[in-house]
Amino acid sequence: MTSILTYTLKNLPSTSKWALRFFCFYLPALRPLSCSSQLRAAPAAQTKSKKTLAKPNIRNIVVVEGVRIPFLQSGTSYKELMPHDLARAALLGLLHRTNVPKDVVDYIIFGTVIQEVKTSNVAREAALGAGFSDKTPAHTVTMACISANQAMTTGVGLIASGQCDVVVAGGVELMSDVPIRHSRKMRKMLLDLNKAKTLGQRLSLISKFRLNFLSPELPAVAEFSTSETMGHSADRLAAAFAVSRLDQDEYALRSHSLAKKAQDEGLLSDVVPFKVPGKDTVTKDNGIRPSSLEQMAKLKPAFIKPYGTVTAANSSFLTDGASAMLIMAEEKALAMGYKPKAYLRDFVYVSQDPKDQLLLGPTYATPKVLERAGLTMTDIDAFEFHEAFSGQILANFKAMDSDWFAQNYMGRKTKVGSPPLEKFNNWGGSLSLGHPFGATGCRLVMAAANRLRKEGGQYGLVAACAAGGQGHAMIVEAYPK
Repeated sequence: MTSILTYTLKNLPSTSKWALRFFCFYLPALRPLSCSSQLRAAPAAQTKSKKTLAKPNIRNIVVVEGVRIPFLQSGTSYKELMPHDLARAALLGLLHRTNVPKDVVDYIIFGTVIQEVKTSNVAREAALGAGFSDKTPAHTVTMACISANQAMTTGVGLIASGQCDVVVAGGVELMSDVPIRHSRKMRKMLLDLNKAKTLGQRLSLISKFRLNFLSPELPAVAEFSTSETMGHSADRLAAAFAVSRLDQDEYALRSHSLAKKAQDEGLLSDVVPFKVPGKDTVTKDNGIRPSSLEQMAKLKPAFIKPYGTVTAANSSFLTDGASAMLIMAEEKALAMGYKPKAYLRDFVYVSQDPKDQLLLGPTYATPKVLERAGLTMTDIDAFEFHEAFSGQILANFKAMDSDWFAQNYMGRKTKVGSPPLEKFNNWGGSLSLGHPFGATGCRLVMAAANRLRKEGGQYGLVAACAAGGQGHAMIVEAYPK
């Protein structure tokens, strides 16, 4: 196995010195990490009552409710719509679920990544479409795959500072229709033509036209700073941490199997139906497809060929969807007669080298948020991590469980430890449920909150990686029953 991985690393394009250095020094300490025996995670045991994370002189901020329209594979039922249509549907679903008066909402924030140019502030357009007052401010944030996380924590900041009592935060992404631009040369010529005042000036500009001006600029899930796609980064990361193709396929099968079980048992209660104009009502996620290891093994590498291990089966798929959450100051929620689901507690944002450690955000963010909250890994009852790729999740597990990595890359004396699988993404994750870039953060928080209520736990830990080498983690505390 060592020789195969060594050969793979030597032949990967742009293999980083970091990856090689990690491989050489850390391989002897690596141990196999298999999910095959834990495809169906056991419910978490009832946890003993622990201390609350309330802090003196700081407002308690709660999640009253959170919903999402079904997450669908791009190119399916949502393909004729626009992003604000999806965001509006999520807002209407939240209003229907909570019956919150629209005029009580002080502010609306949505996250998105690939913006529709006609609705660049999609939060505002969706809010107006959902019937919110034109006096209710709304803005849109972007932070790659943690855009909804940023929307939520911005709302937390507004409430904590006393600026607001009630905030709606959410996110949206429509990968079925993304902006495709003219080439820069074509754009420049069109802009110059618009400014030309005489026929001679127009003819002079047109004479400079060349056929290659018509080549479109297609969007790509790639790093601007490195020009490397996230899939390539995931493949290199998996190789550096000796995560095998079988490990990745087993983890992906676990995600789909648990998601199917949760869907069949009605545990995905955050999903609200959406009547698609001109089509049937969509009621559930359509990307959950448990397969078999034999079928998954037949797929060819998607990014690094022929030696890569990342395939379509162990990667999250392009997804359309939207989510929305009602966040309030605790005293406001109680005064309005609501029973909150969870407290939003400490959170952190981190950033690393986008070339070598693009997807290691959870590894860096987890120990920091635990320290801020005064907790340890054993205190956490429900882990909800974003699954960009199986290899990304398993590489983070190994990094988190490595004293060597903690000492050499994180400036820490000891490792934080990897999450136990029996507490990890028990109702599926982004690999199976889908990953609309701007909307996933709200899904993660609501999955943690709903799992804590169902399983009797007290603390949840949400974490995610994002493009640019960034990451986020947050502690969610169950609201007392």
